[in-house]
Amino acid sequence: MKTYENYSLLHHNTFGIDVRCKRFVEYESETELQEVLARLRECPEEPFLHIGGGSNLLFVNDFQGTILHSGLKGKEKIGDDGCNILLRVGAAESWDKLVETCIVNGYFGMENLSLIPGEVGASAVQNIGAYGVEAEQFIDRVETVEIATGKPRIFSHDECRYAYRNSIFKQELRGQYVVTHVVFRLSHVFSPDLTYAAIAREMERRGWTELSPRQLRDLVIDIRNSKLPDPEVQGSAGSFFMNPIVSEEKFEALRMSYPDMPHYKMDSGVKIPAGWLIEQCGWKGRSMGRAGIHEKQALVLVNLGGATGSDVVALSEAIQQDVKAKFGITITPEVNFIA
Repeated sequence: MKTYENYSLLHHNTFGIDVRCKRFVEYESETELQEVLARLRECPEEPFLHIGGGSNLLFVNDFQGTILHSGLKGKEKIGDDGCNILLRVGAAESWDKLVETCIVNGYFGMENLSLIPGEVGASAVQNIGAYGVEAEQFIDRVETVEIATGKPRIFSHDECRYAYRNSIFKQELRGQYVVTHVVFRLSHVFSPDLTYAAIAREMERRGWTELSPRQLRDLVIDIRNSKLPDPEVQGSAGSFFMNPIVSEEKFEALRMSYPDMPHYKMDSGVKIPAGWLIEQCGWKGRSMGRAGIHEKQALVLVNLGGATGSDVVALSEAIQQDVKAKFGITITPEVNFIA
């Protein structure tokens, strides 16, 4: 276990916000996690927060408590029926390195999720997704430790109650469990999802009618790099807002004024790209102080250099107000604000 006092979180959030925490603890086993949770329960007045790679966080201020971070790594094949395999992965593993490893070993399904920043544990909490695919499609079960008792608990896929960018760990059980391992169910058969418009367009541009797992991964990486900043170069949290889902009636009313509005029909309504809404309000490429909107993708807020969390919050609120005023739609941050 590693413990640091008055620790900088600059390299633990992809926004690159320069804040500090009172204490930073990285554990390297489930036993160490249980030990540190027991100590924290003895000081209930001191706040603590568990983070992953910091790719979905916005620190607004210094954190006056303890930050926990997992050092649990490893990938283990625990089942193989000839068609599907079960892969148990430590929460601290890099998500994108996991996708790469799966392709190398012939475990298919997650290619569309290439280059998403962050760690494996967060994927099971956030239900990360991209290009028509979500992590929950491959999650078999999630191994956790309960914060209040230190007892391990395994959640089946159904118990996780996954939805668009959501899970039980973000709702009823928010802040009650720490993810230690995720078990993924992947296929030996490559059956790509090529339905997302950006993928279909890029395949057509390249003159491809079919492609290999490696080609799909490389194609997705190229698309992401063409739209999204490298957080090592310019701080961001990727997509800042969730795409809103509106009723059929609301969508039809909007389409009278915006016939070319992009949309995706869903069981729960119609999903409208938040980036399109923001761009229609004239925000793409603009800035407020030291925070701005990426010039290639209006859904991405960026740190222009030395931005504080408050700078980003102010910009996000101004964008929300304009989208609400123009379209009557409330867009909700996907990023978690840590005050």
